[in-house]
Amino acid sequence: METILKTDNITKSFNNEAEPVPVLKGVSISVGQGEFLSIVGKSGCGKSTLLYILSTMDTDFGGDLYIQGKHLNGWSQNKLARFRNEHLGFVFQFHYLLPEFTALRNVMLPALKLGKYSAAEIEHRAMEKLRMVDMQDFGHKLSSRLSGGQQQRVAIARALINDPAIIMGDEPTGNLDKANSQRVFGIFRQLSQENNQTIITVTHDPDFAKNSDRIVEMSDGMVVNHGQ
Repeated sequence: METILKTDNITKSFNNEAEPVPVLKGVSISVGQGEFLSIVGKSGCGKSTLLYILSTMDTDFGGDLYIQGKHLNGWSQNKLARFRNEHLGFVFQFHYLLPEFTALRNVMLPALKLGKYSAAEIEHRAMEKLRMVDMQDFGHKLSSRLSGGQQQRVAIARALINDPAIIMGDEPTGNLDKANSQRVFGIFRQLSQENNQTIITVTHDPDFAKNSDRIVEMSDGMVVNHGQ
């Protein structure tokens, strides 16, 4: 399996008034293309902090980050934003849809920003992504009128619009009931198996983690189990 993401000795500290507090203490992980990875650990162990570094949204860290063979340390914010929009997709615990827009328009937004395709082509692609998550019949409904589970599926479609190599999820089922959690898991599983897209999720849901390809366990800012 080809490596798509790698970190080497990632460190991170938060400053309080007295002295820096270490949050990540030399995290080195490797993730293969098409792999479905879950990062687990108790609250405060550093897993969400790590995810934000992997996502290139936090650039204030020690160590090295490689995605798709590119060493991303030292890149400008504009260059990182472009890379992120083109190659990474994000699904959060809170869907962050714009309530005044329809589901379809929410899905279209990252592609309109990237500017690779015409608006008509982007609309067509957005409907295809909504179809993938079984939300095609709700495309013209305001996102604020959708249920929580429906909104999360729209958020997944939005994450997929630019065909990212890696989809990252921060507690993507954290606000969902069991049926909707299983549905979201099924979508992620399909993406990794059929599209060879890499899934990296931080989760507290033991069933979600157990059914992914590999579990990386963190404790006190370190990886204590890399999984198999």
